[in-house]
Amino acid sequence: QVHLVESGGGSVQAGGSLELSCSASDGARGSFCMGWFRQAPGKEREGVAVLDGYGRTSYGDSVKGRFTISEDKARMLVLLQMTSLGPEDTATYYCVKTARRYCTSTVATISTDYWGQGTQVTVNP
Repeated sequence: QVHLVESGGGSVQAGGSLELSCSASDGARGSFCMGWFRQAPGKEREGVAVLDGYGRTSYGDSVKGRFTISEDKARMLVLLQMTSLGPEDTATYYCVKTARRYCTSTVATISTDYWGQGTQVTVNP
């Protein structure tokens, strides 16, 4: 079983920025897809960003232009840089990973085989 651990959540004022990190128990991302989902109270899970097995990125419509997914290969982390945060971004953010190599999934198509425990992001108005 692959274990994913998120870090970097917290509280921030509207307009501010946060960076989330995800580490996987099986090491670097390699050719797997990894990404981020979020869920706010009373809402369904929403795809945020995906980094596919070829280094290509995709984003949910609500975060395009504000969030950036990347990887720190030296630290074997997948990162989510979040800017221009608003109260609508308040949610629990989950790191996800596919079980398939050479993954070409996007936010819309990714099979989220593994999930982290989540990290809370709260944006204060």
